[in-house]
Amino acid sequence: MKLFCKLSVCLSLLLIYTSLLSAEDLQLNLRSQSETSKGSGRYHRLEHNESWDPEQTAIIVCDVWDYHHCLNAVRRLEQFAPRLDQLLKTARAQGVTIIHAPSDCMPAYKGHPARQRAQQVTFNGPIPEGIEKWCSKIPSEEQAVYPLDQSDGGEDDDPEEHKAWAAKLKSLGRNPALPWQKQSPLITIDSENDFISDKGDEVWRILESRGIKNVILTGVHTNMCVLGRPFGLRQMAQNGKNVVLVRDLTDTMYNPKRWPYVSHFTGNDLIISHIEKFICPTITSDQILGGDEFVFKKDDRPHLVIIMAEQEYETEVSLPKFAAENLGKAFRVSLVFADDKERNKIPGIEVIEDADLVLFSVRRRVLPTKQMALIKKYVAAGKPVVGIRTASHAFSLRGKEPPKGYADWPEFDATVFGGSYHGHHKNDLKSIVTINPKQKQNPILTGIPDKPFPQAYSLYEVTPLAKGTTVLMTAEIKGKPVEPVAWTFQRKDGGRSFYTSMGHTGDFQQPEFVRLLANGIYWAAGLNPAKVKLSEKVSLRGAPHWTVVSLPEFKKPAGTVESRWYRCVARMPKAWLAGEPVQLKVPTTAGNTVQAWLNGTALKKRGDGFVIAPGMVTVNDANLIVVSVSGRDAGVDFVSVPQLVSASGALPLAGRWQYRSGDDRAFANMPLPAKFGTVTDIVFKP
Repeated sequence: MKLFCKLSVCLSLLLIYTSLLSAEDLQLNLRSQSETSKGSGRYHRLEHNESWDPEQTAIIVCDVWDYHHCLNAVRRLEQFAPRLDQLLKTARAQGVTIIHAPSDCMPAYKGHPARQRAQQVTFNGPIPEGIEKWCSKIPSEEQAVYPLDQSDGGEDDDPEEHKAWAAKLKSLGRNPALPWQKQSPLITIDSENDFISDKGDEVWRILESRGIKNVILTGVHTNMCVLGRPFGLRQMAQNGKNVVLVRDLTDTMYNPKRWPYVSHFTGNDLIISHIEKFICPTITSDQILGGDEFVFKKDDRPHLVIIMAEQEYETEVSLPKFAAENLGKAFRVSLVFADDKERNKIPGIEVIEDADLVLFSVRRRVLPTKQMALIKKYVAAGKPVVGIRTASHAFSLRGKEPPKGYADWPEFDATVFGGSYHGHHKNDLKSIVTINPKQKQNPILTGIPDKPFPQAYSLYEVTPLAKGTTVLMTAEIKGKPVEPVAWTFQRKDGGRSFYTSMGHTGDFQQPEFVRLLANGIYWAAGLNPAKVKLSEKVSLRGAPHWTVVSLPEFKKPAGTVESRWYRCVARMPKAWLAGEPVQLKVPTTAGNTVQAWLNGTALKKRGDGFVIAPGMVTVNDANLIVVSVSGRDAGVDFVSVPQLVSASGALPLAGRWQYRSGDDRAFANMPLPAKFGTVTDIVFKP
């Protein structure tokens, strides 16, 4: 009897402990981005902690299909699916609601308990207007510049592999273009607890009926379905849910052969950054599972952190542009900006703890003691450092004491770069830069012509350099001593550094400097500078991709003889189609020839516009409008703004369109529905 009582007590305690454990709040670290100041276009990457009640939290698994038309997309999904499955099991055990949302696959789940459970939910409260529809843009994205071109569908397969994959899908009885029929078998569906639905209103009823305030989105693909589905990030965010994306358990449909011509994984980062700026925060799976966050097998990019905190040379503008154009193929780049109001604050500098390489462009700042300790710890670990221009006096106050609670590092130049900066020549004295003849074969000088070029601004006085430095370039002012302007340094802590005293805005216009900086970054990271591929300098006229312009004021580039193509996306309400056909009015300059298409179908011209038959329109959804203008008249192609006109209203299409020139009729359409291929920049709605 005593033994029985003891067992009963132990069992009771175990049940209580298990209950407490399952009800324990989720401890999450949310990452978001906030503009440094209104209109700056620069963002601080910030993190904050939140505790979420599992019973008020749901995870929505978006479109983790069994098959996909892109083979590489399947491969990447199969890499992270096991970890996603473990995430769901762990969260489910803690009391989190799991909703599986494999779009277009509901017939496969007819009669499934999880599908029936979703259909049987009763909720009599309000349902947000439009929650059952795809969402291409929300108000917070109005001023956003969408970071990549996905209008080709984003497939990045090898052509031969893609052909073989399509044949395999066909042999399995699948439509190679739309092969999905159910959710991936790698993801467990709990018949007794989970829900299955791909309908926005159904998902909303599930959330509201269970008192769910917090939503975690995971799945694929971030730039299409995860963002736009009726149960996706945009709909959840604009309708008041506390929503986050699991940024390491997702993937993007992006083809590196399309703008901005970066690694597929950088394309993924760019979309995640867009989400953090304009839609919602993100988290990582390790916050729930422990261990490390997931990384794709082929994502071997070093993590480069660029820290910008100086006001003299506008590197907060030049460096992000340089990185976007030249580093996206090989590096994962994090940009860290100084606070626009507080000189000695650099929000987000903690990311240095995850850095493989740090580039400093900082001038005479002191930092809170803990932040300076992070920098010293990074350097002491023997990790590589790159510095430009004012980095030689990054943390020196010219002998002044830092405020209480702040730290300087006047020895930074000598310790990290082997330099001894002590001033500069007058700004109006121009110096000429030459390659050190003894270092012509140095890998950092790869691709740089062996001929003098001008330095854009004042020459720094930096001699003597420490032992362990190797001078790559020098500069000379007539009648003045020669000074090193680029060198490497083998540090005592075992790390290596690259430094250049150039870095003025004018230097970034010099191809020699751009290649030097790119080479130095590659070298510091242990990569081969010979593999550096600089961005091709293309004019708007010759751009091999769609570029955002503003209509009607956009002026076509002088000398353009090819056709000019303009495209945007418009949502047309059902009421517009009840009366006379909608017209697309295109008031073009006299002498030009205009053609127009809607969703790839050529429109018939009527008067000064084009007729849109009701059957052409995808109602309350994204419709692709393309206009082609040919003719050599100077100036603008449009004398006033194009507009859609119906019996019940008009929609002026003033604002951002995409533009390119050429004579390729394929520009008239996208190879996939507009809602998947469009970007937020060019969406219009009444």
